[in-house]
Amino acid sequence: MRRWSLLARFAGLPRLAQLLLLTQLAFNLGFYLVVPFLAVHLADDLAMAGWAVGIVLGARTFSQQGLFVVGGALADRFGTRPVVLAGCAVRVAGFVVLALAPTFPVVLAGAMLTGFAGALFSPAVEAALADEGTRLERHGTITRSELFGLFAICGELGAVTGPLLGAALLRVDFWLTCLVAAAAFTAILFGHHRLLPALPPRSFGEPILAGWGDVLRNRMFLAFALGYSAYLVSYNQLYLALPVELQRATGGQEALGWMFALASVLIVVCQLPLAAWARTRLGAARALPLGFGLLATAFVTVSATAPADPPPGVFALAPAIALVTFVTFGQMLAVPVAQDMVARLAGEQRLGSYFGFLSSAGGFAVLAGSTGVGALLDRARTPTPDAALPWIVLAMLPAVGGLLLWLVARRGPPPRHEDNDDP
Repeated sequence: MRRWSLLARFAGLPRLAQLLLLTQLAFNLGFYLVVPFLAVHLADDLAMAGWAVGIVLGARTFSQQGLFVVGGALADRFGTRPVVLAGCAVRVAGFVVLALAPTFPVVLAGAMLTGFAGALFSPAVEAALADEGTRLERHGTITRSELFGLFAICGELGAVTGPLLGAALLRVDFWLTCLVAAAAFTAILFGHHRLLPALPPRSFGEPILAGWGDVLRNRMFLAFALGYSAYLVSYNQLYLALPVELQRATGGQEALGWMFALASVLIVVCQLPLAAWARTRLGAARALPLGFGLLATAFVTVSATAPADPPPGVFALAPAIALVTFVTFGQMLAVPVAQDMVARLAGEQRLGSYFGFLSSAGGFAVLAGSTGVGALLDRARTPTPDAALPWIVLAMLPAVGGLLLWLVARRGPPPRHEDNDDP
């Protein structure tokens, strides 16, 4: 079991890898300090109407997910270090604006600044991690997919810790929460200014749009991005569809926090061994469809019980627990392998542009998918014969996406010598 000790694996990595992993933890901690409580602050403290709250939250999401492709291209053009530092500075500014904002336009500006900050540094950090993973894998320290597994664990630790700290600070006031988050990102900014090496940019001297052109000409990667987007739509159902299932099964959403806690525990405990197993025993051609098959199974399980009256007591939570468990295991199995495959499909070049495009494509897919699924989910709120329909539609998305990724993995670039992608 020592082999899979998180601390032991982390301690055995060089300083740059440790910095990138801690970056993800700190980013998520600072982000989740504020964003989960933003809607409550806007509605209760600033008395904003529902439409205004929706615009602010939607603009924040778009300014991050929609502009990832911009941040990735900037990272390729100017290098990881300046883009990460700029992203930290922009997020500090955004949190300060949110802390002091008295009116809707100022709040909107602060929310968009925090979103654009994520669009700047997230693709840059992922590209740097892919580069470092390649180097460490070459030296036999850790495989790149396992390093991405550690990255997911660190992000989850930050995502769990942030809301807990934010809820405690919110007892004082929302402005204090924002200022603490700003202070955290200021510390991150100075830490990266001191420790993050100034690596040469991948496409120095080239136009920024050159990376986008390379991505758009890579048909294999575009097919991969299309299939991978089904995962992001599926994972987003923990926020959209899971509350609907809990409402149907229990008449309330009191168990929602426990469901997210379950997902976090599974990721922290199981991510590393699953990533290693997928890498060494399965290979991309098996791990990707298997992971997406688990995503589809999650929704099929709920579809089987949705038309029936829920059983009494804690047994009513069984479909929701199955949903969270299968989605989380599907994510843990497929995502590190998929992130490793991004770099392979990119030919190890312009990784910022490729990771940025992948995130932006997923963001648009979530926006479109959530709109359609949201309309269908009204059928699943009560036990009726057609309550299974939304869950069947949701199951079809990762099933098709997994098939597409299987085809890409089979026909894509040849695997490195330690892969096992044979049928």
